[in-house]
Amino acid sequence: MILQNKVALVTGGTSGIGGATAIVLGAAEAKVVFSGRRDAEGEKTAKLICETGAECLYVH
Repeated sequence: MILQNKVALVTGGTSGIGGATAIVLGAAEAKVVFSGRRDAEGEKTAKLICETGAECLYVH
């Protein structure tokens, strides 16, 4: 895919539009780094991204 081996940075990626964006980017084979303020939601989003087979990193 177009985003394979690319790194995507998403702020506010723990929920809402940011979370959905992070998940879609992971599904598009990008490596995803995302940030947010809520750790529980960040871990949930990270799990969803990893389920797509993508690498991801959550930063508080």
